[in-house]
Amino acid sequence: MQQLSGLLVLAVGLWLRFDPETVELLTGDRAPGTFFIAVYILLGAGALMMVVGFFGCFGAVRESQCLLASFFACLLIIFGAEIAAGVFGFLNKEQIVEEVQKFYSTSITDVSGSNGTAIALIYHKVLNCCGGSASEESTALCADTAEDTPDCLNAITNFFNEKLHIVGYVGIGVAGVMIIGMIFSMVLCCAIRNNREVI
Repeated sequence: MQQLSGLLVLAVGLWLRFDPETVELLTGDRAPGTFFIAVYILLGAGALMMVVGFFGCFGAVRESQCLLASFFACLLIIFGAEIAAGVFGFLNKEQIVEEVQKFYSTSITDVSGSNGTAIALIYHKVLNCCGGSASEESTALCADTAEDTPDCLNAITNFFNEKLHIVGYVGIGVAGVMIIGMIFSMVLCCAIRNNREVI
């Protein structure tokens, strides 16, 4: 069970890291990397959960109290790390969105070359938005768009809120599986000890 939840966390982390839309939005020399820090924490937690899951299975098969206690301790540490990562993500959610919005606004006002305009156009294409900045460059880029097109600052907020909600739901589900795993490992450990005392 722990291997499956670890695989799920790993899969979500890989999806967020290599999602074409996210990668396109966060490319460039000055692109913020805060979002990917949370993704790398997810990847590490998923890989660690898979390894720890094998220890739990091996401990259950061998009826080893030591391995089961180690499995419980590792799950407790991973659970604590996931809580810390969740708190970090929740507290920095607005900062992540603000950094991406600032990156977009800076790219629009970057009149030194076509790189800034190219980044802005990527945002317009991926998020189906235009504008959001009061600059002349923004007005010029969005001259041919429909009036009901949402502005990019709101579109960025909605996009990253959706991604972070997915991470939150997966985190809550995995935390539930981890709690069940910890309970079963302690119950099995106590049953093995009681069985040996009777014998």
